[in-house]
Amino acid sequence: MYGFTRMKRVTDPFDDKVKARIFGRDRAEPAGYVSSGSEHSSAHADDDVTSSSLSDIFFGFGIDGGDGEAAPERDDSADSERDPSMYEFNLRNVDLIRPIVVDRTDVFRNVLEAHVLKAMQAFSCVKSDQRVLRRNVMSFLRGYGYNAAICKTKWESCGGLTAGNYEFVDVLEKDSSARYFVDLDFVSEFEIARPTNSYERLVQCMPRVFVGKTDSLKQILKAVSDAARRSLKSRELHLPPWRKHRFMQNKWLGPYRRTTNLFPAMFSTPSQVKNQNNSVKCRAVGFDAAVDGGNFMFPAAARTS
Repeated sequence: MYGFTRMKRVTDPFDDKVKARIFGRDRAEPAGYVSSGSEHSSAHADDDVTSSSLSDIFFGFGIDGGDGEAAPERDDSADSERDPSMYEFNLRNVDLIRPIVVDRTDVFRNVLEAHVLKAMQAFSCVKSDQRVLRRNVMSFLRGYGYNAAICKTKWESCGGLTAGNYEFVDVLEKDSSARYFVDLDFVSEFEIARPTNSYERLVQCMPRVFVGKTDSLKQILKAVSDAARRSLKSRELHLPPWRKHRFMQNKWLGPYRRTTNLFPAMFSTPSQVKNQNNSVKCRAVGFDAAVDGGNFMFPAAARTS
C-alpha cells in the first residue's frame, strides 16, 4: 500500500545557511554587540519602503496553496518559459538596466569604480569573508581620500515587511554630498529558485559589483524585483517575503548607520580578527605586510597610527 507523502515546500531546496543569508541572519549581531556609527533615516527611499500593509502578507505568498505547500514541480520547458509577454517584459528590463551599467558620463563614479575594483583585487585573499573584505575596501578607499564608510541597514517587521539587515559600503562625494552605493557582491542578492531563462539573461546583464547613486539603484531594484516575481509565478512558486520589492529596497535604502571602524565592533584588537580568520593567509604584494605577524589585512596607506 502506498502512503501519502508531503509535497516539498518552497524553502526545502535551501539549507539553513542559505536561508540565513537570504534573511540577513548571517549578518546578525552576536550577543553583546553594539553597532557603532551615526544613524540615518531612509530619506532617500520611496515612501512605501517601510510603510505597513497587511495585504502584502497575502500578495503572492500563501494564497494559492493555502497551507503553505508549493505546487507540483513543472518541467523547465513549460509553455510559461516561452511566453512572449514574459520575454518582451524581460527584454525591456534588459534595455533599461544595460544603459545604467555601461554609462560613463559620471566621472566621479568611473574613478570610484576603478578604485573599488583595484581594492577587491588587492584583497582577493579575504574574499571568503565579506565583512573583512568590505572593511578592507572601505579602508583602501579612505586611503585615497574618499569619504567612505561601512553602511548598515536594519529594519523591523512591519505588516507584510519581514525584518532584516544588510551591510555594504557607501561613499559621500565631498563637493555635492551625493551618496554612492558600493556593493561588492550585488548580483548574488537577486538569486531565486528555478529561474526562467529570460530571468537568468536579465541577471547576467547586471554588474557583479555595483557602484552607483540612488536613482540608478532604484531603477534596477524595481525592474529585477518585478522580473523575479514573474519568474516565480511562471514556475508556480510563491514569492517569498525576502524577494518582495519593499524588502529589497530596505536592504540599501532603509534606515542606516555609518561607521568607519576598521574592525568589526565585536573585535577589539587586530589579533582577535586574525584568530577569527586563521585559515586565511595572504601575501602582501605591492603593499606593506599588515598587522600582527604578517597577516595581510589593510594596506599601509589606509592604516591609522
